[in-house]
Amino acid sequence: MTARTPLLSVTDLKVHFKLASDSAWPWAAPRVLKAVDGISFDIFPGETLGIVGESGCGKSTLARAVLNLIPANAGSIIWQGQEMRGASADVWQGLRKSVQMIFQDPLASLDPRMTIGQIIAEPLHTHLPALPQAEVMKKVRAMMTKVGLTEQQINRYPHEFSGGQCQRIGIARALVLEPKLVICDEPVSALDVSIQAQIINLLMDLQAQMGLALVFIAHDLAVVRHISQRVMVMYLGRSMELAGKQAIYQSPRHPYTQALLSAIPTPDPRRERHKTQQLLQGELPSPMNPPSGCIFRTRCPIASAACAEQRPELRALNADTEVACDFV
Repeated sequence: MTARTPLLSVTDLKVHFKLASDSAWPWAAPRVLKAVDGISFDIFPGETLGIVGESGCGKSTLARAVLNLIPANAGSIIWQGQEMRGASADVWQGLRKSVQMIFQDPLASLDPRMTIGQIIAEPLHTHLPALPQAEVMKKVRAMMTKVGLTEQQINRYPHEFSGGQCQRIGIARALVLEPKLVICDEPVSALDVSIQAQIINLLMDLQAQMGLALVFIAHDLAVVRHISQRVMVMYLGRSMELAGKQAIYQSPRHPYTQALLSAIPTPDPRRERHKTQQLLQGELPSPMNPPSGCIFRTRCPIASAACAEQRPELRALNADTEVACDFV
């Protein structure tokens, strides 16, 4: 496999949920919630793709669909050349060792009845049942040391740890199998700012040591900037812009990306006072009834009547930037 062959290729992925109709008539058609509506991206070995957007834009749903934790309605999920969408449970079980996930809520993702050693060892018992117990515990202790925990904590329970320590436990559990790809679903959003920096630095160090590829999901562009090589901006289940880190932070092209970046606080009070913010107009549309054409047009400062007619697809502006806007 060459360096530019993607580990994971996702093409036109869609996750739609059918909900009960709000009509009093029993024969009324069900409503459809388009949580993810045609997302495409590639992940290459050793790189980090950041996925950002407002709450409710479909980031976590996308992550779970990629791992088959929820079924996708359409599209393609190709892992190292093998199509995984529609694959059997046994095929997916074989993939779990190579693709792991770190969840948003550190404490809620850990079983309170299990010790830390048991939690970190659980993936080894599941995927490597023939591994001797002595070897299992050796791997557990080694991984605890890697993520900044001590071996003396191995018999403690999750409630005895802080939020940052619980997230380190979750990271250890995800990495003990030495996966090739880790999907991080807002892993620092529930943590204090100083702890966020520690966890991000830990992930970057582990990525360099283990050659990991990461999908880092967040709603904060400032957080994503430090860890990602490429960034995808989502809005109501669609991709608005996909670009390299330098391109998206220095010269954002889509109006939605520009608005998100203008909302990032500046540490210098003088610069913050004189900064021009691009405030979005109107309310976030309901995903049950998204606008026709371009879904961002109701809040876009450069929208025209033509934007209501046709939905723009991601198109390449250059080798580093793709934008879903016909006026950029």
